[in-house]
Order: sequence, then C-alpha cells, then structure tokens
Amino acid sequence: MYHNEHQNCWQFEFLFIFDGIILKNLSPSFLAPTQSWTKLGKPFHQFVNSEELPQPYWIVKNYALAQQLGLPSDWLDHNQTLEILSGNFAASSDVAQIWPIQPTASVYSGHQFGVWAGQLGDGRAMLIGEVKGGQEIQLKGAGPTPYSRRGDGRAVLRSSIREYLCSEAMHHLGIPTTRALSLVGSDLMVMRETPETAAVLARVAPSFIRFGHFEHFSFQNNHQALQTLADYVIERFYPECQLATAKQEIYSQFLSAVCHKTALMIAKWQAVGFCHGVMNTDNMSILGLTLDYGPFKMLDGFDPDLIFNHSDTNGRYTYNQQASIAFWNLHCLAEALLPLIQDIDATKNALETYREVYSQAFLHEFGAKLGLDELTVTENDRPLIHQLLRLLSEEKIDYTWFWQQLAQTLRTNNASHARDLFIHRENFDVWHALYLQRVQSLNLNNILSTMGKSNPRYILRNHLAQIAIEKAQLGDYSEINQLLEVLHNPYQTHSLYDDYARPAPAWASSIEISCSS
Repeated sequence: MYHNEHQNCWQFEFLFIFDGIILKNLSPSFLAPTQSWTKLGKPFHQFVNSEELPQPYWIVKNYALAQQLGLPSDWLDHNQTLEILSGNFAASSDVAQIWPIQPTASVYSGHQFGVWAGQLGDGRAMLIGEVKGGQEIQLKGAGPTPYSRRGDGRAVLRSSIREYLCSEAMHHLGIPTTRALSLVGSDLMVMRETPETAAVLARVAPSFIRFGHFEHFSFQNNHQALQTLADYVIERFYPECQLATAKQEIYSQFLSAVCHKTALMIAKWQAVGFCHGVMNTDNMSILGLTLDYGPFKMLDGFDPDLIFNHSDTNGRYTYNQQASIAFWNLHCLAEALLPLIQDIDATKNALETYREVYSQAFLHEFGAKLGLDELTVTENDRPLIHQLLRLLSEEKIDYTWFWQQLAQTLRTNNASHARDLFIHRENFDVWHALYLQRVQSLNLNNILSTMGKSNPRYILRNHLAQIAIEKAQLGDYSEINQLLEVLHNPYQTHSLYDDYARPAPAWASSIEISCSS
C-alpha cells in the first residue's frame, strides 16, 4: 500500500524572490519534484532534463487558474516564471536556485486504434511540480524523453493553442478536464508536415495517470508494480474503496469507480457534441478527465459518423462510437486489473457500472437540453430524445445553434426559429408537436432556465480555433484572448462577439485535423 508522507515533510516555508521583488512565502511542496509520484520508484518514471527553448515569450497566461492553485497573483508576470514554464529552469542558474526541480516522465503502454502498441510513455511531456492541494504541473513540448520514440519531444504552436483553448472551454462547460496554466512560444522551428514554430504548454491536473499505466505493468506480468500503482491511485483519489473488507474487493470497487467517472464524462461529451478523435487507452484518464487534446472537434452540423481525424481511416473514434469505445477501453483496464481483482464475475459486475451510469447520465444530460430537469425527466422521454437526434443527423443541422433556436421557439411561441433550419419541415413538425405536448404542463420559466444552463451559446468551433491559430502564427494573439473571454462564460450572451455563436461558414469543413502535434 502506498503511504503518503507528504504531510510529514516540509513543515517550514521559504521566502523566494523573483526579479528582486519579494513575492510571498511559498510552501516547498510546490517546488518539490512531484513527491507523491516519485516516491513510487524507478519502474514508474525516469528523471529527465528539459531542452532549452530559445528566446521564449508569453502567448497566454491563465491568471485565474494560478490563483486557484494558490500561486502569487503576479507570479505569471516575472521573467523567472517564463523560464520555468518554458522548460528553461535547468539552463538558467538563477532559475535553478529558486526552482530546484528534476522533471520526471512516466512510462505507460496502451491500445492505439484498437491494436496493442506496447510501451509508450510521456514522449513530449514532463512533470515539473506539485502544488499545494495535490495539483500537478506538466510541461508539454519541453523536449525529448526516453519515451519519445525518436521524436523531438516538441509541441507546435498550432496544436498547443488548440489544447489550451479547448481544455479551458471544456472546464467552463462543466466537463472534467485537464487545465491550461500558460502557453509559451518561440521562433524555434520544428518539422511536422511542414516547418512550424515550437511552443510549450503548461497543463494542470490532479494526476495524469492513464489506463495505459495499468496496462503497462499488467502486460509485463509485473503484478507487484501493478498493485503499487493501484494502491497509490486508490489512496489518493478513491479512498472510499479502501472501506471494502476483502483486498480483491478494493480493486473491483476501484474499477467500478473509474467506470462511473468515465461514464459521466462521456455523457457530457455527447451532450455538447465534443469528439475526442483519438480515444486510445493511453489517452484515457484514470480520474475521468478529458485528456490529450489532439485531433478533437466540436460538431458543427450534427453528423455522428463524421471522420474528422484523417488518421482514423476506419472511423473508430467518431462521435457515434465514443460511448462504446469508452466501454471497450474500460474492458482493457479491467483486463489489466484482473490479476488484482482475481474474480471474473466481480470484474464483469464492476464494468456494468459504466452501462448503468452512462444510460442515466445520457438521459439527464439530454433531458436538461430539452428543459427537463433531473426531477422531471423520465425513461419515457428517451424516444423523444432519440427521435430528435435522428432528425438532426438526417439533415446535418448545426448542433449547438439548434438548441439555441429551440429555446427561442418556446420563448417567443414561434416554431419558425427551429423549424426553418430543416428542409423537411414536416418531420420537425411531428417531433415538435410531441415535444410541446410533453412540456405543456411544466413551468415555462423553469424549462427555459434548465435549457439555458444546459445549452452553451459558445463552443470552440473548429474555424474559430483556426482563425486564432493563423493570427497567432503572425504574432497576433488577440483572437486567443477574445475567444477565451466567451469560452469562460459559454452560457451567457456576449454582444460584442455574437458572431462566435453562429453556425460555421462553409470553408470550415475543409479544415483537416491530424494527430501531429
């Protein structure tokens, strides 16, 4: 069993000075090299060195998140912080004195596109610290690691902007996700399909442990390391599982808890039209967080079978497949944990948690989009939901825009707002009549309030991210900040940025997204 000695260490505080200005007392727990993780030992990670990023500069800083992490209010405004979050703390003697951290990269394996890929690991990511409260800071793009598989360990500006914007957008939509603390750029050129400039993203999460970490040790038949890893995760994040009387039951309850969190996350993905694009087991968080924003997409026209990641030739990771793929990935996790659970029936029962929780979460999420809160929605509403999704799919109606217009039909008692989106309006009329019959006895203000909290006006549409990227590549970061302003409050009306809420232009369909980053 992993024992957390963190509370017994570092009982004193140090005073740190940045740019000659005393900031405040900081607990060394923030500056320690992710103590809780490194105490697990060498099989789980390797100490690594970041690679210097030439002449780094700020692109965007997340002051609100820094404050939530307990960092000084002006911490992101200092040159030493820029060096730290660009990965240059080893190259700068000044920074090395105030940030005595040896980064770590973890090892994991996984199934990629349904095929066992063997050992993978943090190829372009490294942990650099753990803040008070247990949140980890990880740099993505700070150089190669032993797990880079001949890669350069760098991230490019294009994909880093997309991950920063989307992770923050998802958080403010109420969807569990990693967060973005900062984005640093450089004129350093790296080669992908074409030469691109490098960037380093600082991202934050309670843990970046994936299904693939468990698969790695299970497939190696290293059951001792597997148990050490499971005990560590359970003690830190699933302590309720420790109440089980039998050792094996602890691990089956752990699997059930992961299924529960994953089901809730996937249901929220489906409700907002988010497509991850590459749901490999090494991209699945053990905490039910949205992890690794690669070829993701927020649906414009509702096309559940749209293949938008050109690496996904068979459409394995389309919107329509996400719920079942998550279950498949959980099966892989269950197989990895079976040496600890030692009971096939208990393992199967734990997996059933996913089906049960997802079914109810789907009903509640989509019921709320229709204005039916959790006390109002019933199993009898499922056909109404599925019929509507079929209509949207048949005509590829803009998904986010439709829900806004449906609310407007109720607000104005005028069906044309939603009806005019359809070519075959008679089909909508049939559904709409059933919908009005369903809600006629309910309080209109309550319906509109529920819809307003469940249907975002603003999402990170692909073309909006592309515009921000193209401007940023020319040195103009204003579009990133404007997008963040509305994405931080996606359910409100922002009159200055009303165009951000409108359906995507025709040219948006030509944007190609790949796994390259």
